[in-house]
Amino acid sequence: MEENIITSVQNARIKHVAALQQKSSLRREEGLFVVEGQREIEHCIACGYEIVEVFTVDGVQLTVDGLQFTGDYPVTRVSPQVYEKMAYRGSTEGLIAIAKVKDHSILSVNRKLSTVNNPLVIVLESVEKPGNLGAILRTAEAAGVDAVIVCDPLTDLYNPNLIRASIGGVFCVPTAVCTSQECIAFLKEHKVRILTAQLQDSYEYYDYDIRQATAIVMGTESTGLTPQWREAADAHIRIPMLGRLDSLNVSVSAAILMYEAVRQRKGKKVKE
Repeated sequence: MEENIITSVQNARIKHVAALQQKSSLRREEGLFVVEGQREIEHCIACGYEIVEVFTVDGVQLTVDGLQFTGDYPVTRVSPQVYEKMAYRGSTEGLIAIAKVKDHSILSVNRKLSTVNNPLVIVLESVEKPGNLGAILRTAEAAGVDAVIVCDPLTDLYNPNLIRASIGGVFCVPTAVCTSQECIAFLKEHKVRILTAQLQDSYEYYDYDIRQATAIVMGTESTGLTPQWREAADAHIRIPMLGRLDSLNVSVSAAILMYEAVRQRKGKKVKE
């Protein structure tokens, strides 16, 4: 395992890492992304991502909570000033890795869904803010969701804000990216019921059975879902709004609906 020390912020490799952090076009072109921090790198490795290179601040130990940074990739030590240039955020334990992206075609989740009974799928149409998408992926991992499908995306899955908000959930949850048309056809083919979250012409969410194979579909707070999803739906559900506001943050709404599915599927009675 090769070891180098970089002290110049003008180093080409350091500039490349900073560019990968900032440019989604470069991430797509090279099939690489940057992951920062002990917890996130641990999840990335545990979920089968291939690490290309590791950077660490000079003096930081390469063994963190039993995680051994060993492999065919180089480990490069950098000065604190160089690390600050590379890092997208602070407090990341002085660890940065470059990893290869995975396949996120609709076929990638098909393999997962074919192995489970009554899968639960979260579908997100045109979610713009990477922090919201990351928070949803974090909750999806915690709630045991079988797959997340991102339709007509306005951000990429390896945006550093998304990775941070997901706390590594983006690495662990089977996730596909496709068009809404492709997703609708996929769900219909696999006999997964489509529930759209919308205020109009809808049931309150706790009055609908989510124990069967189900996809819960959500849009943006500003415009909601497009007509193609409303028309494709088997049923419409809503979260009751008892105050003056008429909507919740999409990540909060998704969390409510995911854990309603957990409650129903656990089948536990309420304590008297």
